[in-house]
Amino acid sequence: MNNAESSTVASGLAWFKSSYSGTEGGQCVEVAVGTAVVHLRDSKAVTGPMFTVSREAWAGFVGRGV
Repeated sequence: MNNAESSTVASGLAWFKSSYSGTEGGQCVEVAVGTAVVHLRDSKAVTGPMFTVSREAWAGFVGRGV
């Protein structure tokens, strides 16, 4: 996992938020899928730090919630 990347590195990515997040905001995680990695950030701090994980790690994490 790499949380040291600047948000400017991922500025060209398309960020998505779950439809389960609701309209009030405040507790959302945004996800952007890259070629080999998945970036995650806090929707309240879009210029702040982000986590970067492999696509395999993301698939394993998401699969555990099903």
